Amino acid sequence: MRIGLVSDTHDLLRPEVLDYLRGSDHIVHAGDVCGEAVLQELARIAPLTAVRGNNDRGAWAQRLREQELLRFGGATILVVHDIADLGRAPDTGGAATVVTGHSHKPRVEERDGVLYVNPGSAGPRRFKLPISAGELIVERGRVTAKLVLF
Repeated sequence: MRIGLVSDTHDLLRPEVLDYLRGSDHIVHAGDVCGEAVLQELARIAPLTAVRGNNDRGAWAQRLREQELLRFGGATILVVHDIADLGRAPDTGGAATVVTGHSHKPRVEERDGVLYVNPGSAGPRRFKLPISAGELIVERGRVTAKLVLF
């Protein structure tokens, strides 16, 4: 199963990011969507789960939760916009994978048996950080992550 990852679009969906997400079985947006049209466009590609980021405001954003706990193919994945919201000793809710956004810095890291993935920012360029997205591949309960820079 391929789960497309995107975050911090800030109301900008780049064609190359949309092309990358095509073929996903599910898409996860880790917050700072900044516009309902972004969610509608992503949902045309695949089933979508999105969390609310610190810049998501308005009636459409109130429908988004701050955290989502997802299960795919025997894997449990926690999605939260800002990793700081989990605190110093994160309670991952039993998830072996945590997807975050907020920093705009693409990163894959394993700590204490938990895979942390930040797909970076697919929206407007911030400082000298790259435009990026990612994917999770779930096979028999195991999750691997890949990031792509545009």
